[in-house]
Amino acid sequence: MIRHACGLVGISGHKEAARHAYFGLYAQQHRGQESAGIAAWDGGALREHRGTGLAPEVFNELSLQRLPGEYAIGHVRYGTSSTSSSLREAQPFTVRYQGMDIALAHNGRLVNADALRRALEEDGAIFQTSSDCEIFMHLIVRAMRHTSLEQAVLEACARVRGSYCLVLLIGDKLIGLRDPLGMHPLVIGSLAGSRVLASETCALDLLEAEYVRGVAPGEMVVIQNGHMSSLRLAPVQTPKQCAFELVYFGRPDSLIFDEQVYLCRKRMGEQLASESSPDVDFVMPFPDSGVYAAVGFAQCAGLPYEHAMIRNHYVGRTFIQPTQGMRDFSARVKINPVRAMLEGKRICIVDDSIVRGTTMLTRVKKLRGLGAREVHIRISCPPVRFPCAYGIDFASRGELIASSKSVEEIRRILDADSLHYLSLEGLARSVAHPDHYCRACMTGEYPVPPEGASQGCGAR
Repeated sequence: MIRHACGLVGISGHKEAARHAYFGLYAQQHRGQESAGIAAWDGGALREHRGTGLAPEVFNELSLQRLPGEYAIGHVRYGTSSTSSSLREAQPFTVRYQGMDIALAHNGRLVNADALRRALEEDGAIFQTSSDCEIFMHLIVRAMRHTSLEQAVLEACARVRGSYCLVLLIGDKLIGLRDPLGMHPLVIGSLAGSRVLASETCALDLLEAEYVRGVAPGEMVVIQNGHMSSLRLAPVQTPKQCAFELVYFGRPDSLIFDEQVYLCRKRMGEQLASESSPDVDFVMPFPDSGVYAAVGFAQCAGLPYEHAMIRNHYVGRTFIQPTQGMRDFSARVKINPVRAMLEGKRICIVDDSIVRGTTMLTRVKKLRGLGAREVHIRISCPPVRFPCAYGIDFASRGELIASSKSVEEIRRILDADSLHYLSLEGLARSVAHPDHYCRACMTGEYPVPPEGASQGCGAR
């Protein structure tokens, strides 16, 4: 499974800020399932509650009641390392500096994090975590020695390179910002006179907040006393927004980069069908990835669309472990076939990506074992050949099957009757502003050249 780094939320001027932050996190749970946290300001003190697991596992009625106040920020997190799920890494990150309580949450990955950390440690800084969030906090606090908070944030951003969205809370001041290339999303909403910041508009929808606009690439918004002001981090330039937000990460009901995710994925499926449509009995996705591209593919190709694999939506993060003989239990407990639909049929699977290839190989074997006569694969994005430097947990290049194998070699490895990826041109035709997107994982053309291994919100 491909993992994103984080989801963010901020609430300013609402009497139940922490509760609203919780529901904002709940709506964005797909952006991070390893930890969740909220920090809230009640006019006199900053209180926080963080934990590992899903938001409903971390928070309950009592923990939310212990977070009073009209101002709050929240964070859900995926670590970008398999060993990075400790409570210490959970955000928001909080410090007290010269009588001020500061809370900060971060989404993204800095390509110069290792160099910054070394420089700060040589200057006496002590780190408690391995996250880029703490680097930001050190940079901001040091700059606050000689300037205002807003200018300190601007100075900190001038020293970092890579992708970042931040939400900060200092007293009744809420700040949100995106890096100059706008790689990951952050939006502004309005709710009964209060302001909401969130990574995705699906959080605004759950809160019944009105979508105002996205935070622009390279913009910092400062919200205080019901007013919002805007500052520039850097001169305006062509954005390089993460294409995988639309391909995979964003919820289909979200508006991301001012594009409706559902419609973009349908268009990807339509473009895919126009490039290569096999002669099959029906088109099917493996839930839930690929569903909306499969809808567009089937409609464009004039083929029946079927759900021949059914997902169990009541499976939690943990369950009683099976016996040794119950192989592949974790996969079977989540998705189960409709056997009568598969036997003797020619099937086209539509999915959003192939990373290592192991999951798709298992799926093809499963379908053939259930009697499928032909299995054709269509992927609604171009091959992923390069690791992401900006906050998505793609494997190292050596583990990416498309980095060293041709499409025909991958087809043979997967034992598929045919395989076709969406072309780069097809992806471009699926979005409104194709030159505004980063496709480094597909092309190797990094808008901010990586300087070393950095693990963003997660541990190194």
